[in-house]
Amino acid sequence: MRLKWPVVFAIASVLSGCDSFDNQVHKLSGAAQGTTWHVSVWQSEGVDVNALQQRIDAEFNRLDRSLSNYKPDSDIERFNATETTAPIDDGSEIVELVEAAKQVSQASQGCYDLTIKPLFDLWGFSGQTLTPPDPATLMQQLQHVGFSKLETPTPTQLRKTDPQIHVDISSIAQGYSVGRVATVVEAAGIQNYLVEIGGELQTRGHKPDSSSWRIGVKRPLPGGHSVQKALTIRQDAPVSVMTSGTYRHYFDEQGKRYSHVLDARTGKPVTHNTVSVTVTVTVTVINDNPTLADAWSTALLCLGRESGMPAADDNGIAALFITTHNNQFEEAATYRWQSLKTIEIH
Repeated sequence: MRLKWPVVFAIASVLSGCDSFDNQVHKLSGAAQGTTWHVSVWQSEGVDVNALQQRIDAEFNRLDRSLSNYKPDSDIERFNATETTAPIDDGSEIVELVEAAKQVSQASQGCYDLTIKPLFDLWGFSGQTLTPPDPATLMQQLQHVGFSKLETPTPTQLRKTDPQIHVDISSIAQGYSVGRVATVVEAAGIQNYLVEIGGELQTRGHKPDSSSWRIGVKRPLPGGHSVQKALTIRQDAPVSVMTSGTYRHYFDEQGKRYSHVLDARTGKPVTHNTVSVTVTVTVTVINDNPTLADAWSTALLCLGRESGMPAADDNGIAALFITTHNNQFEEAATYRWQSLKTIEIH
């Protein structure tokens, strides 16, 4: 659906630890899923950093074997390679992600759709060369796109009603991975953490001095590092923050800019002026994980501000839209965003 970029990040100066060893914020990091990840943790009993790093690395390896669209031997790519309409056992994890994405797709009137991968390839967005298709080729490929052609006959099986269907779960898998890594951290007995993968993050608890975690949403400019918004998380319950943007990955050709975000209904790049959408979700509201928040950030970016605002409000989503007008940034927030009580926005 789109590549991830670090558009949400922890404000480094706020994550510094205290002097006491038992109250130190430990920072772990690595590379996975085509991006980088960072985990900040602390607990009064201390943290076995090496053991935690090994457990996180092992979880990323497991997730890659199942969910990666870049590994030809992953579970999802083996499913894509099949040319049958018979049910394929792909495990409950993938089926759950497909079902979650289907809910968001329906709420976005089909703008967001996991089966759009062949169109992404057709436009050349999987590589380095833009290849706009002619209308006839585009219409032909659109015949093989749509959630209606993908079924989940059992809790562990997927079935194509069209053998040419291909599924790309990158637009929801990274949020799911944030939740999975948070689960690994919590399994180690740690209740205070900030987990971030490629700009998608979840927090729980607070810092050692009882102050809040703070995160920043980057100003939506190519190569920019300034902060558009700072969020102070004043609650101990888990919270996920997901941001999608059009400004990091695009092609310019003959004076026209082509976004890598495709509308599954038309098969074409979105053309609205919404450049960033941040979704903030109290995790307990969405099945105790940030998976749907990730999908919603992409769906709302696909819809754009005009159509996305009512869709978000209808579904109780806290979202901030940033658009460009006359080279100026304009912000619009949903009702749920404006009514947030435990997250301060600066």
